[in-house]
Order: sequence, then C-alpha cells, then structure tokens
Amino acid sequence: MSDESSQKDSELKDHRFYHADREAKFADSIPQSTPQTRHPAYKLAFRDTDFLLREELRPVRFQLELLKPEMLLEEAGVGSTLVMYGSARIPSPEEAQAKIDAAKDGSEYDQKVAANLAAKAKYYQEAYRFAKMVSEMSIIEEGQRQFVVCSGGGPSIMEAANRGASDAGAESIGLNIILPHEQAPNQYVTPYLSLNFHYFALRKMHFLMRARAVAVFPGGFGTFDEFFELLTLVQTGKMKPIPVLLYGKDFWTRVIDFDALAEEGTISPKDLELITWCETAEEGWAAIAAFYGL
Repeated sequence: MSDESSQKDSELKDHRFYHADREAKFADSIPQSTPQTRHPAYKLAFRDTDFLLREELRPVRFQLELLKPEMLLEEAGVGSTLVMYGSARIPSPEEAQAKIDAAKDGSEYDQKVAANLAAKAKYYQEAYRFAKMVSEMSIIEEGQRQFVVCSGGGPSIMEAANRGASDAGAESIGLNIILPHEQAPNQYVTPYLSLNFHYFALRKMHFLMRARAVAVFPGGFGTFDEFFELLTLVQTGKMKPIPVLLYGKDFWTRVIDFDALAEEGTISPKDLELITWCETAEEGWAAIAAFYGL
C-alpha cells in the first residue's frame, strides 16, 4: 500500500467524513463549468458570503462572533484579562500641546475642549504605566496567562493600554468593532489577538467573559455604556464581583452625581462600594492584589 493510500486510510479512520476544507477542494476541482455550477445556489453554504449576510442568518453570525474570539483566546492560553476602558480622544502626553495649538484659532469653546482633553493626558500615561506594570508581572496560573491586557483596540486610552503591554514585552488583546467612520487597531495590539466585531453586544460580552479586573478611565458614551453595564451585571448578581477601578474622580464626579443616585433611592448606597477610586497605576494594582489576596 502506498504512503498516500495509508495517509488516506488513516484520515478516514480518524474522521469518517471529510473535513469541510477537503470538501471545498473537491468542489474547486470540478472541471466543468455549466449554468448550474456557476449559479450562486450551487455554492457550498459555508462559502457563500451573500447567503451568510442575509437577514435570516443573524443568529448564525451571532454564534460565529461568540465562537471565533473564544476559540482564539483559548488557543492562545489566555486565562484571564485586565480590561481597560476609556476615551478614544484623550491625547498622549506627547500630543497634548499639539491639540491645544490646533485649537488656538478656533472658538472659545473649541479652545476650552482642547485644554480639557490635554489636561487628561495624564490618564493616558497612567493607563500606559498600569498596563506595563501588570504585564511585567507575567502571572501564570494552571498553565494559562492571567491579567492579559485587553482594550477596545483603538486610539488614546486603548492605545496606551496595548502600548504599555507591548513595552513590557507582553502580548495584549484588542477587541475592535466595525464603525461607519474609519476605525482600525492601534499598532501595539498583538496581531493574532487583534479581533474584530460587527455586534456591540458580542464585543461587550467578550470584554467581560475573562475579565478579572476592569480599569475605567475618563471617556464618552462608549465608556459609559461599558462601565454601567459592568456595574449592572455585578449589582444584579449576574456576574461575580471583580475589582472595578475608576480612574479620574474629578472627571467622574463632575459628569455623574453618584451620591445623588443613592439619595434619590434609585440605587443602594452599598452599590457605590462596587467602585474603587484610583489615580495611579500603583493604586490600581494594590486594589487588585487586596481583592484576590495576591
């Protein structure tokens, strides 16, 4: 028996049916081209993009966006993550002055906004320091990497998180999402951990599925959305408590009156204990270490 025949027999013993990729090759090898074989109806369903994008296939696409990142992170040995949320607009310290200069010929409002954003460049620096600090610890448990830095994969605070991990010589995750305007992974995300989503719901699910701690920096609607969903999941008992590190007390207490929510009776005063206020990378790690007894 030839080596090729033995290989085929071995494959058939392991798998009674051919793998999908083999079947696809069989389909490609059909020499004749006829009206029937050229018609989209003849395409294998899993290779028919037009079919997969149909309205009725939304449940299948949901499943694919759940499975693909889960399988890739499992194969990468990612046991848990340090998730870092925050603005896509806060400049790095190197870019802060340039933002102010760019607004000098604008309106008074534009200059004020530019100055406010530039003043928050310190949070870019702290996000960078925090990600670098935790990544340098290289914590391994049960053969899996723990506290792997995970961001939304975009610019600003997200970039700072991936950049800190990269400068520590560690890999990091970027969970990007397709938006109508240009959006691309920052250059510091580990390429094979750079994931892309169509559905916000699935993206937010993956943020928290492996999260062992979440650091939230000043941000806009997206950050609010992610932050309050996390609080709601823990508050309602749908998710076990984890450290929720809120950076920038001056910012957050200006834009949200947490105490007023409790005083109005719409949340319990005890719910405010879900939040740990932080300003520095060291404070963030101290809170995590205390929570887990590290």
